[in-house]
Amino acid sequence: MFKLVLSDVDLLRNTIPIIAEIIDEGVFRVDQNGISLVSPDRAMVAVIDMKILSTAFDEYKCEGEELLGVNMAGLAAVMKRVKPNDKLILEKETGDNKFTITIKGDGTRRFVIPLIDVKTEKPPIDKLAFTGRVELESRLVEDGIADADVISDAVILEANGQSFAIKAKGDVSFASMELKKSDKGLLDLKAEGNIRAQYPLEYLKKMIKAAKLSEQMVIEFGTDYPVRIGFRSIDKMELNFVLAPRVET
Repeated sequence: MFKLVLSDVDLLRNTIPIIAEIIDEGVFRVDQNGISLVSPDRAMVAVIDMKILSTAFDEYKCEGEELLGVNMAGLAAVMKRVKPNDKLILEKETGDNKFTITIKGDGTRRFVIPLIDVKTEKPPIDKLAFTGRVELESRLVEDGIADADVISDAVILEANGQSFAIKAKGDVSFASMELKKSDKGLLDLKAEGNIRAQYPLEYLKKMIKAAKLSEQMVIEFGTDYPVRIGFRSIDKMELNFVLAPRVET
């Protein structure tokens, strides 16, 4: 059983709808450390890895461990009813096949969310070994992806020891954004040689919406290798997306 009280509602209000655009079902783990979610999408192209620490909550009471299989669209619909100044109370009794979300603001509103049986194997994302890591301002990647959307349905990421680039190419068109190591918005850059990979723009457009959570982000990737895109909200939460590459032929 658990009872969780949260005043910083944006941690869920802004995050769950983004996740729901990528996965339709997920299993949340609630334990003494906080709430976590590691779930792939049905196509096994992307993986969501989210953690909200117990210290982010005003009140955090949890006995043992609870696994919550939920329909993400339904949960996102509830989160969209939360206002910035509201307070959230999440509760579940041991053995129940549902949990309750109470929204306290101008009055008290309550939603009962049924649990569903979601069978997913945890993807081995902790075994990924990236050869490049870029830390930069989130707004720059938003711009790079928006530019790519004009040209193609895929994004090319490139990096070496001195620069990082986001590119897109069509049949006769091309777009690129390049950041030098000395540029202000590029905060850190590490790359083992020249690395290059291409990723589906459809997923990246959804993932970059998480830029609202953090002004800075981290991109880790390698040549024709998965990319991990990470956002962190101070010391309260971490949201990572892992995306498989689109191998060029």
